[in-house]
Amino acid sequence: MSSVVGIDLGTTYSAVATVDTTGRPVIISNDGKNITPSCVMKENDQLVVGYIPEARYGNPGFQVGARFKRQMGSEATTRLGSTDFTPTDLSAAVLSEMKRVALAEIGNITEAVVTIPANFQQEARDATMLAAKKAGLPVKYIINEPTAAALYYAHINGANLNGNYAVYDLGGGTFDVSIIRAVGNDIEVIASEGVAKLGGDDFDKALRALVIEKANVQLSLNLDAENNNLPELALSEMAKRKITLSTRGSAKFLVEGEIVEVTRAEFEEAIRALVNQAELLCETVMDDAGIKPTDIQEVFLAGGSTRIPLVKESVKKVFCKEPTATADVDEVVALGAALYAALKSDPTSLSAAQAATISKMKVSEISTYYFGTISINYNKARQVDEKQNSIIISKGEKLPCSITKQFETIADGQTSIHCQVTKSGSPESDPRFVTVIWEGDLQLPPDRPRGQKIDITYEFDENGMMKCSFLDVASGEQTKVDLDSLGGEPASSAIDKFLVD
Repeated sequence: MSSVVGIDLGTTYSAVATVDTTGRPVIISNDGKNITPSCVMKENDQLVVGYIPEARYGNPGFQVGARFKRQMGSEATTRLGSTDFTPTDLSAAVLSEMKRVALAEIGNITEAVVTIPANFQQEARDATMLAAKKAGLPVKYIINEPTAAALYYAHINGANLNGNYAVYDLGGGTFDVSIIRAVGNDIEVIASEGVAKLGGDDFDKALRALVIEKANVQLSLNLDAENNNLPELALSEMAKRKITLSTRGSAKFLVEGEIVEVTRAEFEEAIRALVNQAELLCETVMDDAGIKPTDIQEVFLAGGSTRIPLVKESVKKVFCKEPTATADVDEVVALGAALYAALKSDPTSLSAAQAATISKMKVSEISTYYFGTISINYNKARQVDEKQNSIIISKGEKLPCSITKQFETIADGQTSIHCQVTKSGSPESDPRFVTVIWEGDLQLPPDRPRGQKIDITYEFDENGMMKCSFLDVASGEQTKVDLDSLGGEPASSAIDKFLVD
């Protein structure tokens, strides 16, 4: 029987789920808790993951790796003891803990899926896959977090879904919003927007700044919001009081032995600009999908930060309807990922109940950016050749896809082409406003006239990983690049000796 797991690798908390023998997606608890802090510390030459490092996060005198998901795919490092760890290393440590929890419950893992924000860059997607491999997980697929949430909501609603739905996913570090078209368990993503640094961690920092501002006035102090050595102002403490403010009208903070009180209204004012940023993205994603709030049947919530009353009010305002949360919002992404893992498993390895659960499921993802190349175009008005960004894969293109566009050499005797792969959030033709994510050269035979055909092919798989090729049609000369294998992370790194398979 297939033993599948879905892992929500979160900025602040992570969770692991499976599809049990009855075909139900269920959370696997870690010592009685359904979510595990994505915090790592080094103690006695061992890495510790979870609530112990979370309690020490932000406290002076302790080194704790946290919020590293926001740096995935970058060259940032976190020092724990005398060792520097990359975001990939620390993510591998969290995934290894999720693997340990799952194995204790289900015995073995035949298929694992890890979730990522829909707005993750190519480098971050690659880094997540690498982290999963370092943790020893059998991961062939990743899935965008709002898509995983949609899959779970579709599952629990059975055949009742029919139309357009929004998934509003606001977690500890990232925000995504997707518009999906659902018919029963058939999920088609039609538009997605997001931002890599917007979530509960930002709310915690805003709350700390507010507390310090009030304390400085009330107690005649001169505390700095970023540089202070007070354990009571640690971000872990702010997170606890933030939860209090979601259920009560005020929360009290002990600062230098004195009580400082913050009201919910004051907290909401401190985070309003962040919530407004999410509103703008919601409006943008509806524009991308070509729909209005009245065209959306329901709004599904995911992520712990959606519990904040101001956030719920914001969702209601922008979508003109009350949002729906039919399960614990911290768990829906992991549960959906487990369903996706079952969907991607060998059908012959599934139990009858597991097979029945996924029998009518279908998921269709999209590209969340425009991808193109720099080419030369003749400007008739100015009578000059000008560089332009030519789009090959459009934002919103259904995945997987393979698209080929043909170009021509521009000079007699041309012996090379400088190949560039570009990425942008809009179909911008001006090369100054796009990002070049790869470049290299294609060598051509000499002594040929201009106008030789060059085929450029971009292939996108369902994980959002892309391969590109630049082909000289006449000679067969070709330059290929796998964008998901360009990460500079070495095959072995600091984390390896700490991970026991």
